[in-house]
Amino acid sequence: MLTPSVASFLNKAAETWYPEGARKQMLDQAAITLKEKLKGEPVPSLLFVCTHNSRRSHFARVWAEVITYSLTDEKVKVAMESAGTEATACNERTVASLERAGFEIIKGEGDSNPVYHARYAEDETVSAMKLWSKTLEDSAISRPLVAVMTCSDADENCPLVPGASARIRMTFEDPKVSDNTPKEQQTYDERSAQIAGEMHYLLSQVY
Repeated sequence: MLTPSVASFLNKAAETWYPEGARKQMLDQAAITLKEKLKGEPVPSLLFVCTHNSRRSHFARVWAEVITYSLTDEKVKVAMESAGTEATACNERTVASLERAGFEIIKGEGDSNPVYHARYAEDETVSAMKLWSKTLEDSAISRPLVAVMTCSDADENCPLVPGASARIRMTFEDPKVSDNTPKEQQTYDERSAQIAGEMHYLLSQVY
């Protein structure tokens, strides 16, 4: 089971951010593509891509695993990672927002680009997610894969994702616009909730 705090955040996000209009159409098309690709052999991994692999791609990767876990009898059989066209770090504001959403996060090895271990399940045998910034060529990324483009810059400027059998457009506004402002926490938590809610809608059609 999900921890109560993570489950509560996800349930509220799924209700608040249920998509409508053009956004819903985009996600409906993405669900068709993803469901078809996941029938393949070998089963492709999911790679969430943003330019710096710092904010949106991490939120998307985290919530995709959490939601898959909750929808598939707590068995995540699809490998998931995030990456960017360049590596920076999993932004500390992203990490703080995930902690406010109920994740238990431990900062591990690394200085400029540390590895964060994020737990979301009550069952301690469920491995923590490892979050760090990486490029598209990183050896941690399983191939073949389906690329989910979470920012418009990466979607427009990265025509080729190595090993991708398909790419899905699921872009979000960058919470970076609020950095060092009074609305920083609110903006990051809102973006996390939007990604969680829309990812729940998408994956509910796949599983």
